[in-house]
Amino acid sequence: MLDILVQEENERESGETGPCMEYLLHHKILETLYTLGKADCPPGMKQQVLAFYTKLLGRIRQPLLPHINVHRPVQKLIRLCGEVLATPTENEEIQFLCIVCAKLKQDPYLVNFFLENKLKAMASKESTNVITEDMLKGQDSLATDTGQPIQPEETPGTAGAEHMEKEDELPQQADDLSFSLDELNVTSSPESSTVCPNQDYNLVNSLLNLTKSPDGRIAVKACEGLMLLVSLPEPAAAKCLTQSTCLCELLTDRLASLYRALPQSLDPLDIETVEAINWGLDSYSHKEDASAFPGKRALISFLSWFDYCDQLIKEAQKIAAVAMAKAVRERFFVDVMEPQLMQTSEIGILTSTALLHRIVRQVTSDVLLQELVYFVLGEHREPETLPNINRHPLRHRLIEHCDHISDEISIMTLRMFEHLLQKPHEHILYNLVLRNLEERNYIEYKPLCQEDKDVVENGQIAGAIDLEEDPLFTDLSPDNTGAQEWLSVSPPVSPEHPKNDGKTEVHKIVNSFLCLVPDEAKSSYHVEGTGYDTYLRDAHRQFRDYCLICLRWEWPGSPRSLEKCNLEASFFEGHFLKVLFDRMGRILDQPYDVNLQVTSVLSKLSLFPHPHIHEYLLDPYVNLASGCRSLFSVIVRVVGDLMVRIQRIPDFTPKLLLVRKRLLGLEPEGPVIDHMTLLEGVIVLEEFCKELAAIAFVKYHASSTPGSWLLRQNLELTAT
Repeated sequence: MLDILVQEENERESGETGPCMEYLLHHKILETLYTLGKADCPPGMKQQVLAFYTKLLGRIRQPLLPHINVHRPVQKLIRLCGEVLATPTENEEIQFLCIVCAKLKQDPYLVNFFLENKLKAMASKESTNVITEDMLKGQDSLATDTGQPIQPEETPGTAGAEHMEKEDELPQQADDLSFSLDELNVTSSPESSTVCPNQDYNLVNSLLNLTKSPDGRIAVKACEGLMLLVSLPEPAAAKCLTQSTCLCELLTDRLASLYRALPQSLDPLDIETVEAINWGLDSYSHKEDASAFPGKRALISFLSWFDYCDQLIKEAQKIAAVAMAKAVRERFFVDVMEPQLMQTSEIGILTSTALLHRIVRQVTSDVLLQELVYFVLGEHREPETLPNINRHPLRHRLIEHCDHISDEISIMTLRMFEHLLQKPHEHILYNLVLRNLEERNYIEYKPLCQEDKDVVENGQIAGAIDLEEDPLFTDLSPDNTGAQEWLSVSPPVSPEHPKNDGKTEVHKIVNSFLCLVPDEAKSSYHVEGTGYDTYLRDAHRQFRDYCLICLRWEWPGSPRSLEKCNLEASFFEGHFLKVLFDRMGRILDQPYDVNLQVTSVLSKLSLFPHPHIHEYLLDPYVNLASGCRSLFSVIVRVVGDLMVRIQRIPDFTPKLLLVRKRLLGLEPEGPVIDHMTLLEGVIVLEEFCKELAAIAFVKYHASSTPGSWLLRQNLELTAT
């Protein structure tokens, strides 16, 4: 029969229905086949019926689903799929469901035929399967399940035109990913607002059942079908998908169960280094894996399912995406992960933080990323104060873990924040840093009269605070000869150095950082290929990447005018910078790995093309208000302490050079050197100052706004 229908279609013009197809449609042949398939009489009939439906929908080019005598039996057959798992017909069931999903993807408006009223569905289940001729005649004039009368001869073009008109009426707000689900529901089209929770989406329910199949291939095909359905643009289908099916519950419950199945003894290094996971491709053989470790199978299963959830939300229609992402946040992040991150067991903290870090690295969906960011950092955007730094308990705990007594926990948490900062979401940097720099109240600002502009006292502009006068630098007194010698190396401050626009001549900034570490504490010039210029290429590439991330955030090109800032408010750098500065201040007494991670996070922050970040972190000549500190002032204090401690270490320079060569692998490991932690800290400090100098140089030569800088780069690339 199928061959006859295909041959008939090939012999006729496109869109013309032949007599065989008309007979099939008008005489309810598909209804009869459904009845035989449901009864599975004779045995094996269900399998044959499913195969026939699949081939009919797949091989016939003309649209069949708009016909009431096609989509009704198709809908009834859908209900039979997935009722029992591991049946002999499971393969045919998933093939049939996938071809229906593919047809809906081609013509999304057809999905309205498959949104079934629950009351009708219950009535149909209670009714007998015997269909009389009178009932068949009466059904021709019945409305479809969406409440719209569809005649068998109705062409899909008419319905498609109506669909396009409704699509044009959708408000522009629905395109904004930051809108909440409630806002999207209110502003959606009238069609979506009429959908009530008393609807069934049997196509989704059948696919959800088949995702639990013990046959992995069937489960993957069911996941593919769900991905096709969630991407349909119909608001009515998206709302029904999230409100009338258990899709959100399935996603989150499986995430939670797979997360709980992970052993607590997982090595964080294994979590970090396990190969990239793509959903559906997580076939794993423990015997064939040379790098197997306990719990790897469970870890791959969890990461694979999280990747599927991420991709599903990424492809989904806006309403469905927001609803699924909120469900993941509430039912998985908050209910399952947060208690693990807030626990006091060091092993548990380390494992859960490593898993959070892996999730941060893996997430790609904008909507899910937003929920993850709000889960980790909260939604607050007002400036921080010391009394309210624990306003969001998880954020407070994670930042405190950056300065944990366990170095492993500190390093892992710092890595998590480092990768979080590289994610394309404006709230991350604003919540952690920018909201506290908005008013620029870290600056000591006094409006200058004409006399002050002309008079310079002791080589310093009037009203500026010298380092020795700052309360943060009381230990750098003139009586301290080592500190006095070091201070004389720094470039003198002149009236032209501090500028209210936050821009200082680049060569003076670069020299300030390069001269910060005294010559007797430098060792890089003894080793070839470790100069300041080695950082320039990396800084240029990284700054370009950060500009691409920040391009759509519309940051200003210059600092906010001081006249418009509230300089009277007390300044607090924020909990995140406070912990980083505290860590930086102990760089001479911390392990090498911790120092590398702290400086890595600070350098990433310095790369962001925001004028306030540049001014606060990279301008040594910014006139700090009393009691405030900046990155440069923290390093100044570290170097002052270093100058005192150098005097107490015999053969300091040879030991420093030996440690550097060992770190570079140029010298074999030998006897333990005294003051190893201090020497390694000095090397990290020197390299960090060179990196900051390179970043300042690259940012200075970029345009004042990321957009115009990128435009120039694109023009240069096009020209070459």
